[in-house]
Parts: sequence; structure tokens; C-alpha cells
Amino acid sequence: MAGMNANTLFSQALGLGGQWNVVKSEMDVAQRQLRLELDFPAGTKFACPRCGQLCAVHDTVDKEWRHLDFWQHRTDLRARVPRVTCAEHGVLQVEVPWARAGSGFTLMMEGMILLLAQQMSVSAAARLLRTTDHRLWRVIDHYVMAAHRDKDWSKVRRILVDETSARRGRRYVTNVIDAESTDLLMMAKDRGADTLGEFAAAMTKHGGRPEQITEIVMDMSPAYIAGAAAYFPGARVVFDAFHIMKMAGQALDKVRKDVARKGGDLRGGLWALRGNAWTRNSEQQERRSQLMAAYPALGRAVALREFLQDALAGSDRSQLEAWLAWAQRSRLAAFRDLARTIKRHFNGILAYMETRLTNGVMEAINGLLQLAKRIARGFRNFYYFRLAAYLKAGGLNLQAPRLLPT
Repeated sequence: MAGMNANTLFSQALGLGGQWNVVKSEMDVAQRQLRLELDFPAGTKFACPRCGQLCAVHDTVDKEWRHLDFWQHRTDLRARVPRVTCAEHGVLQVEVPWARAGSGFTLMMEGMILLLAQQMSVSAAARLLRTTDHRLWRVIDHYVMAAHRDKDWSKVRRILVDETSARRGRRYVTNVIDAESTDLLMMAKDRGADTLGEFAAAMTKHGGRPEQITEIVMDMSPAYIAGAAAYFPGARVVFDAFHIMKMAGQALDKVRKDVARKGGDLRGGLWALRGNAWTRNSEQQERRSQLMAAYPALGRAVALREFLQDALAGSDRSQLEAWLAWAQRSRLAAFRDLARTIKRHFNGILAYMETRLTNGVMEAINGLLQLAKRIARGFRNFYYFRLAAYLKAGGLNLQAPRLLPT
């Protein structure tokens, strides 16, 4: 360490190797900026980017990169990057060891960008790093999409299909999840039948085949049902019990509103009747019992909802058939409508009772997607939201640069 000057220290800190050295360093304390100039010794030969053959320098091109801050000073690297003359491939620009081709950041800076992007919004990271969010998105795009392209789908057998809102104004996206790993495989615009066609086409690019999908878990969306039939004809459609019970809850609420329209005193009834009795507090449970006793229609509606829940929890189709018969003669229009819906989708509901496959994991995935929205806060298009979603929920093997030189 004795006699080591600043340029040598910076060269070692950057891990430049034998061909490159810091030859000039300037610090502007007032502007909090450090400028490092890198160069190579005269006569140095560099590997051809295509064949690796050592070649003589043809000429140089001046380039600049943003690096991690040194002592809270913005740090910029400058270098004259050589172009070599290869006997086989002609004149080509060489790759520098501290940055990837085409990037205005060093590899260590890109590693920091990816780290920050997983913890805060990209706009906040841009402010912290004193750069623009557009430049950060370019880095995120490179690493996330490279990792997503390398994702192997050859073992995917069961998928979950669901929708989530992308932005205000009823703008939705379709998410396809691996039921086993719970990784977000694909996010597609809209929620039509063709989104499943898009996933089927993408499977071949990830080492899979549409024929390998055995079950598709979804809600009763006609578009998703049509997409499954068109693009995955061999897959079994499974209708998630969560969505069925959601419809049962909506039917119960219609009965409650109908009783109220007819003059029923249902004060406190909204929350007392919603959900299961054991999820209500003691006061709500008491009010629930009072309303069921006072209004027989409400009593039948609650009983129908609870019977359906019990039927779905088991595996005996006769229980579901018994519920259908009761609902159809219940004199409750909302439950007769629900019975017709369940009858039309009977096989998919039986598939749930047999496989127990559910979209319940989507609650956790949606939590990650909400984080993705915050990361992409201020995002100008769907593409940025999808990048953030893949970053948070894709289970990607990001080949992120190390924050320290090797």
C-alpha cells in the first residue's frame, strides 16, 4: 500500500484487470462529482468479440458510463474503447470488462439499480440515483426479459388463470400462474379468449407444449372458457370454489335487498349476514339469528349458502345435486339463477371437488402485483407494469451483476 496513488487505488477498486487502468481522476467537490479516465497501454491487443482471437487495435471510440457513487460523489467513467481488426470478422468494437455493450451504466451500477427496483418505485430509485426513470427501465427490461426468456416451462402441467386491474378505468390484464411453483408465467393485455392463445404460443418458446397442460383453474368467464376450449382442448377446466361462493354471497345479498325493499327492518344486516357465522362477532351472530328467524326468505338464503359451502368442501357429487334441487324449488330468484349457472358449469365444479385445485394463491400473487404497481408507479404503459410484475412474482433467475468486482 505504501506509495500507492489515487489512480492505482481506483483501478483496484474497479477490478479492471491487467489491460485497463485509471490514468486520470478528477474530483469536483462543489458539484459532488468524481470523473475517472480509463485507458490501456499502447500495443495492447484485445479479443475479437466474435471469435476471441487477439487482434491489434484499429481505432478508438470515446464512451462514458455512470458508476456507483464514491463517498456520495457521483462517479463517471470515461474511456476510449478500441475497435480491433479481425482477419475473419473485420473491424469490431471490443467489450469492456466493467459494462455490457450498449449500456450507459457500469455492471456494478446495474446491480444496484436492480436491487433498488425490487424495494421501491422506479421513479424513487431514479431520484435517489440522480438519473431518469427511463434509463432505469432500460436496465430492468434487459435483465428481467432475459431471465423470463430463459424460464423453462417444460414441467408446467396445471395453470391458474385470473385477471387483475392494471389501471383505473376498468383496464384489466390476464395472469397465468404455474399452480405448482406459483410463479407468474405470463401477463397479457385484456382478458379475452386470445390471451390463452398467446400463452399457448409462448409455451413452445419456453420448452413446453400446449398438450402438456392437464388442468386450467379459472372463474366462469365465457372468454376464458372459450380460450381453454380453443387452445387447450385436452385440458380439464376447473372452476374455483372461491368464485362460486362469491356468487352465492351475491345471491344472498340480493335476497337481503329484496326483503329490505318489502319493508323489512334489516338494520345491521349487511355485515351480520355476510360470510360465515364464525367470522362474525357475538353481536353480529345474535343479529344474524334474529334476522333469519324474522324473515324466512333470509333464513333459506343463508342455509342455501352454507349447504353449498359444505357440498363444495366434500367430494360427493350427490350433495351438489341435492343443493341444486333445493335451490331450484327455493322460491328465491337469486338462488334459482345461481343453480342454473352451476348446472351449466357442473363438470368444472366437479373437477374442483375432485382435484381441490384453487385460485387461492392468487391472493398472495395479487399482493405481489400491488407491489409491482408501486414499483411501476407513474408507469406510462402496460409494458412497464409487466416488467415490474415479472420482477416481483415471476420467480426469475436474474443474472444480476455483482455489486463488488470479482
